[in-house]
Amino acid sequence: MECLMDHIVLNVEDDEKMISFYSKVLLMPPERLDEYRAGNVPFPSLRLNADTIIDLFPKKLWRKSARAGGGHENLNHFCIVLNKEAWQELLELLQANSVSIEDGPVQRWGAHGTGTSIYFRDPEGNLIEAKYYETDNSSEKCLPGS
Repeated sequence: MECLMDHIVLNVEDDEKMISFYSKVLLMPPERLDEYRAGNVPFPSLRLNADTIIDLFPKKLWRKSARAGGGHENLNHFCIVLNKEAWQELLELLQANSVSIEDGPVQRWGAHGTGTSIYFRDPEGNLIEAKYYETDNSSEKCLPGS
């Protein structure tokens, strides 16, 4: 199954320090930064390329899910984007292999706006989001054989 990386999510302790590093040192343009600072969206993003963003989850978004011991894992989850047909095929494959869907289908923000997502874990517990966009042509690249 061919797909694109949509976004990764980093759990951060100091959101302003991380925003500054990624935007000023790595020169990644911030997205939704004004909306985040105004409290209108729950997290800011930084543009890695036309198809991929890095979301920075502040502590309030991840502290309840942190593992015992008080620390946190930096990688919250990663997201792959597929076209709708391949996404539905993935749902069937997950069911056939007894992989539990932890959340979804739900509408979530991503590199191309809002799309439909499911969340599930790999055998080592890494959280994976799989998404499709109704109106985004970039996901057409994920068609089998393309």
